[in-house]
Amino acid sequence: MKIVVFSAKPYDRRFLEKAAAGSAHRLVFVEAGLNADTAVLADAAACVCVFVNDVVDRATLEKLAEMGVRLVALRCAGFNNVDLQAARDLGIAVARVPAYSPHAVAEHTIALILALNRNIHRAFNRVREGNFALDGLIGFDLHGKTAGIVGTGQIGAIAGRLLAAFGCTVIAHDVHENPDCRAAGIAYVSRDELFARADIVSLHCPLTPQTHHMIDAAAIAKMKHGVMIVNTSRGAVIDTRAVLDGLKSGAVGHLALDVYEEESDLFFEDLSNKIIDDDVFARLLTFPNVLITGHQAFLTNEALTNIADTTIANIDAFEKTGEPRHPVSVERLAD
Repeated sequence: MKIVVFSAKPYDRRFLEKAAAGSAHRLVFVEAGLNADTAVLADAAACVCVFVNDVVDRATLEKLAEMGVRLVALRCAGFNNVDLQAARDLGIAVARVPAYSPHAVAEHTIALILALNRNIHRAFNRVREGNFALDGLIGFDLHGKTAGIVGTGQIGAIAGRLLAAFGCTVIAHDVHENPDCRAAGIAYVSRDELFARADIVSLHCPLTPQTHHMIDAAAIAKMKHGVMIVNTSRGAVIDTRAVLDGLKSGAVGHLALDVYEEESDLFFEDLSNKIIDDDVFARLLTFPNVLITGHQAFLTNEALTNIADTTIANIDAFEKTGEPRHPVSVERLAD
């Protein structure tokens, strides 16, 4: 099967080629992201392999269908960038990687919390410049603080247990309670109660119409003054302009992001020689109490191996049975 891999980076090539070794698949790696204009690059392919910022809307899917593409293989867990109804209408199957390494993302969440709280990023730059002054680097003990986990799937559950190990009181909110969290002593509360009680709000929920801009001005108004907000889920869960206002007023004391709602024009590329014309993002970078990484929480050897193996397994299963191992569809969502 010919597979065109869009938004391909060197690590994608390395891990996917290893996972596909010994198979009859022919992998074609394309640096460009997938959209209606670049879909032509999938000519003669039966499958396209895409990532989080590829645009798999109806217009793109229609062009793929015209060229004979029958499978969209996501090498990620989220699928909010895919028009599932259009895929169904056009007879294109969609597969995803439901779990690759929840530990990778959960551990990166903790790394962001620790680095931001203890000003590691600022101290690193100071020391490199010969500045060993400590003024402005004061943090707080995690022990005794209340951490609120929004979304308790595998990643959120692990993050909650790690924060509990630091001595935090961990509370959680999710429309579906995780019995493992209950067993670990994590108490479920309403979203409003979580916002009101938490010193740290850590977001691990999928992007849906219900969670879009969940962290907005109204939500921030319910939180403790000086709250730390951490997002390693999807960028649009946060209303960035509202959080900017919160940072300026002091209502938000710390902000850590691995995702950003307009990241498709920024992340995964080297823009060091260019001017970033996203004024909102540029404004975020001016705050000393903001720490941003470029959607790298998943980036471990273990996670990349699991992503590649599961992606190839989805393709193998589809080739043999017409159904990927981990399908996503409007019917399954309805269930």
